Amino acid sequence: MELDERKVKILKAIIKNYMDTGEPVGSRTISKYLDTKWSSATIRNEMSDLEEMGYIIQPHTSAGRIPSDKGYRFYVDQIMQEKDNEVADMQELMIQRVDRLESVLKKLAKILAKDTNYAALISGPQYHHNKLKFIQLSRVDAYKLLLVIVVEGNLIKNTMVDVQEELTDEQILNLNILLNSNLNGLTIEEINLEIIRKMKEQAGSHGQVVDLVLNEVAAAIRADDDDLQIYTSGATNIFKYPELSDNQKASQLLSTLEHTETLQELVNGVNEDPNSSENGIQVYIGEESPVQAMKDCSVVTATYELGEGVRGTIGIIGPKRMDYEKVLKTLRTLMTQLDATFKNEER
Repeated sequence: MELDERKVKILKAIIKNYMDTGEPVGSRTISKYLDTKWSSATIRNEMSDLEEMGYIIQPHTSAGRIPSDKGYRFYVDQIMQEKDNEVADMQELMIQRVDRLESVLKKLAKILAKDTNYAALISGPQYHHNKLKFIQLSRVDAYKLLLVIVVEGNLIKNTMVDVQEELTDEQILNLNILLNSNLNGLTIEEINLEIIRKMKEQAGSHGQVVDLVLNEVAAAIRADDDDLQIYTSGATNIFKYPELSDNQKASQLLSTLEHTETLQELVNGVNEDPNSSENGIQVYIGEESPVQAMKDCSVVTATYELGEGVRGTIGIIGPKRMDYEKVLKTLRTLMTQLDATFKNEER
């Protein structure tokens, strides 16, 4: 006999109550806990079926029930399946959102270059000071675990972890509880030696697994800096301005706009600039530019926000005599449109 929805709810209620109190659970307790219209008689009948099926046992005559090993196994498997489904659903949603956002950013870069007649760039979103939202370990084989890391912005990272011991499902579940209870809501910078020491102490003989997970968490989050996507458009617009169309200057500037590493240098310089204004817009004129190859230009940048520490950079590169009023107005309008686009994706 398979468990129907009612039996599953009653079994989970018995297990959760027993885990909380350590006392056998009766039908009246279940009735109050579930807050349903099921009568005590109905619940007693379902409990009798669960006992007959081996999911619960009655330790003493006329006493309540407690979970059996089979009951615990069902509960653990249910939890792991629910978490797997949550991660899969979240991953699918984020893949759709990232694909959509990439398309939007490419189009906006082209619009920006066309409207201003300057070169334009937009960086993909970066996840600053990421806070951990969820960690899950799942078995792949005897000595290999799948580690799923979810951080602010619902960014998901998957990686494999090789372990030197074969862990039971219960041990993996306990490690998941340990990791999430200690790390959820923290940034990498906030995971200090005291937290690590406490976790390893609680993990006992599985302290090495905690070390492996923490290393992978740090590596996964910091890898975002290397994966930064930057979309450019309008590089040839620089030939419209005589002061920039000199062969050497134009060649150097075009080369700069084609190399992601140099553009990352610009974006990182903007992010680290202590003088950046509160509204995220900053104007660099000539020698003020964070990038040497742009010393003959003016660079106007803006920071767009997508919430939960997710930020990106918009940049306009043109001559020092650029129309600053028009550029600033265009950037403010674009930031508003980008924010609205992202919020529509959320719905």
